[in-house]
Amino acid sequence: MVKKKMPKKNFQDQKNKKNISESHEKITHEKISKKLICQISEQKNEPGWLTDFRLNSLDIFESLPMPKFGPNLEDLDTNDICFYLKPTDTQKKTWQDVPEKIKRTFDVIGVPHAEKEFLAGVGAQYDSEIIYKSLREKWVDQGVVFLDISDGLKSHKEIFKKYFGSVVPANDNKFAALNSAVFSGGSLIIVPKGVHIDMPLQAYFRVDASKFGQFERTLIIAEQDSSLHYVEGCSAPVYKSNSLHCAVVEVVALENAKMRYTTIQNWSENIYNLVTKRAVAHKNATVEWVDGNFGSKVTMKYPSIILKESGAKAQIISIAVAKKDQVIDSGAKCIHLAENTSSSILSKSISKDGGVSSFRGLIKVEAGIKNIKSKMQCNAIILDNISRSDAYPKIIVKSKDNVDIGHEASVSKLDSQQLFYLMSRGFSEQKARSMIVNGFIDVFVKELPMEYAVEINRLINADMEGKLD
Repeated sequence: MVKKKMPKKNFQDQKNKKNISESHEKITHEKISKKLICQISEQKNEPGWLTDFRLNSLDIFESLPMPKFGPNLEDLDTNDICFYLKPTDTQKKTWQDVPEKIKRTFDVIGVPHAEKEFLAGVGAQYDSEIIYKSLREKWVDQGVVFLDISDGLKSHKEIFKKYFGSVVPANDNKFAALNSAVFSGGSLIIVPKGVHIDMPLQAYFRVDASKFGQFERTLIIAEQDSSLHYVEGCSAPVYKSNSLHCAVVEVVALENAKMRYTTIQNWSENIYNLVTKRAVAHKNATVEWVDGNFGSKVTMKYPSIILKESGAKAQIISIAVAKKDQVIDSGAKCIHLAENTSSSILSKSISKDGGVSSFRGLIKVEAGIKNIKSKMQCNAIILDNISRSDAYPKIIVKSKDNVDIGHEASVSKLDSQQLFYLMSRGFSEQKARSMIVNGFIDVFVKELPMEYAVEINRLINADMEGKLD
């Protein structure tokens, strides 16, 4: 193998490294407290109402119990988590200005190439802060907002205050409260009325420290008659100690808006991935969620769509891959609050090498509304005798007026007849197994933005083919 020569470190490289080291010392080993909250808020120069919001959220976090369902969280000690790491002193305007260590990390997953070739805009978060953000001039000229959440607060105060915490309140659950208290990084996205972004916006999140918590907060507002596809990718290296990813995502799709949110998370096996993601669909709005869960030690994630007004539509497609020492507890929720609304949930899960996958689905129809159509489907494959798959579907219908609800579920092993057929055509057993699994997840894969997210497809192939071959 020929080793590539690394460029000599110049003064600026050493300065960047020094900045990273120094800023990592800031608020690094503090336990969560009101003092810590005030430090974070002061460092970000936030208004008083937001500091109060954070402090109130801390009270809620401390008063709420741990979740009484799902995976065992006993090994997660929030007192042993670093709540804030600032990787660089300033957000960079060009990729060349990003510190070399950070740049190399994102180069590997193709951030600069994807930005140049396929994306309307890109953001990259390293530990607690967005270190790079860009948006094509075409969309800047049309008034699209794609900012770090802190910059968004400063430049769009009224709309931020109107919608922040309106979809996911601090008291929603213990970890939503924790995020609300210490959130840092994430994005504010506003698509103005009538603007249709025909290229995806993408954000990458990287956890690069041990015993660390990443608490990004994302707020997306798609205004009337607008459209947007937002893609999120996540990764982390492997450490001996546990780390925490605890995000909150709030999406507001106003009248006739169309919003698609795609997530591909490939966390390392020491990450607790405990997130709250929810959208509200207004009159005739459409919200689509495409959710991929790979990696992590424990995942608890249930994207939710509230169909708030007449004509709203929701679709959630997800895949979960649970391997050795992994518990992937995922699912979806669709809440119908208005008549003439429709929703669908399709979940695929794969368990192998002792992994545990669980699906939790909810369809809820409130009283007094009519003309509701919804379907929930969960399909699982178990690849060996030591893995497990569970399903916990729930349907609550309070209305008796023209409600059409369907549910379907299946759990199976690899089809021996399919395996025999493929092997009889000359494929090895390992390749045949891979082909069957790829066919099983095809409904998910075809929803991905294949034209630009090559790294996502490589991830799926690595898990489905490389690991099986």
